[in-house]
Amino acid sequence: MQIFIEGYGCAAEQSDVEIMKGLLMRAGASIVSDPKLADIIIISTCSVKSATEQKIMYRISELAELNKKMIITGCLVDAELSRLREHFPFASFLSTHRITDIHSAVSAVASGKRVELIERKHVPKLCLPRMRQNPLVGIVQISEGCTGSCAYCSTRLAKGELFSYPQELIRKEVCNDVRAGCKEIWLTAQDVYSYGKDIGADFPELLEKVCAIEGKFMIRLGMGNVNNLIPILDRMISIYQNEKIYKFLHLPVQSGSNAILEAMGRKYEVEDWERCVNDFRTKVPRLTLWTDVIVGYPGERDEDFEKSCELISRVKPDYVNISRFSSRPGTPASRLKKVPSEIVKERTVKISELVRKIAMEKNREWIGWRGKVLVVDKLKSFIGRNFAYKQVVLHGATKADLGKFLDVRIVDVSPTSLVGEVET
Repeated sequence: MQIFIEGYGCAAEQSDVEIMKGLLMRAGASIVSDPKLADIIIISTCSVKSATEQKIMYRISELAELNKKMIITGCLVDAELSRLREHFPFASFLSTHRITDIHSAVSAVASGKRVELIERKHVPKLCLPRMRQNPLVGIVQISEGCTGSCAYCSTRLAKGELFSYPQELIRKEVCNDVRAGCKEIWLTAQDVYSYGKDIGADFPELLEKVCAIEGKFMIRLGMGNVNNLIPILDRMISIYQNEKIYKFLHLPVQSGSNAILEAMGRKYEVEDWERCVNDFRTKVPRLTLWTDVIVGYPGERDEDFEKSCELISRVKPDYVNISRFSSRPGTPASRLKKVPSEIVKERTVKISELVRKIAMEKNREWIGWRGKVLVVDKLKSFIGRNFAYKQVVLHGATKADLGKFLDVRIVDVSPTSLVGEVET
């Protein structure tokens, strides 16, 4: 049987796609890259933004014209099943919590049945066969769900309450990935700092066990929320001294206005976020900081938006993921009066220009730097990462260098990358 799988969304969704491919291949299926050649099409969806949802809905409609049997999975199934049923009544549906049942779903669909496996099961998605998108990168999900109640978020509707995976299973998964040749391990979750709150453990404890695993590999920590970082802040900063941890912090702030943060249901204030960043920067030199900002949240006034711009100007993150507010069905924020679209557009343009300027300034600070860069991918050029998880476009690298640490000198930059020459 030939299967085509296409996925959208975060690192956790990427991991789900890798696992589904691995499980199906173990069962004897062939994974094809052309949907026209497939017996069954599987689409893994994302519900985080309305623009992404519209793109996915259009893509499903496009693939439906091939008249193939289809399974839709991912967060949209859990967050907006009724809408999917209405638009695609011919499709079968698989909850993001049920991806380990993908072979059963495929077998049923292949026999002519239409199935819906949508009841939630708490099963760790670990130590399963995979077909990795990048053989050098091991994506390890450490939990599902979160402890938050953000007014705008549909991901929590899809993922549910926090379910932390057992530490020993996570450790075993990382060991398997390292033995398989992975040089980067991504520890991912909706909020990494909430890990363990439901099982009497915590994230620093897990990291100590992962860092103790033998082998030469780097660990990228996924995003987390300030309120769950604060109780473990000093221990996290201490763990960042380990050479296996990328000096990379993804800490969403979402707004520079405390009034908007309160309206969003975020459980911290701007000052908390800034203090965490400053403490990290004091003790982790050349830290790369990523954050997220939502523009045009309902009730955002000009002065609220200006506070976001002032915060970004003051703190100067390396990268800011800017999102226009996206009303998601079933969330409290979807019932609020929206900021006029033309105002949201103007604000987005302004803050995007600011972010791009700062990104260029931050990257220029790396010109002349010499050090080790891990070669992790081949796109148009070979791509590497330095100790701070800065993306480096490499001149002079070859296919044989994939997975190796090379001596590199940074000679140029763009807002998104450093440019490095391999030194021999």
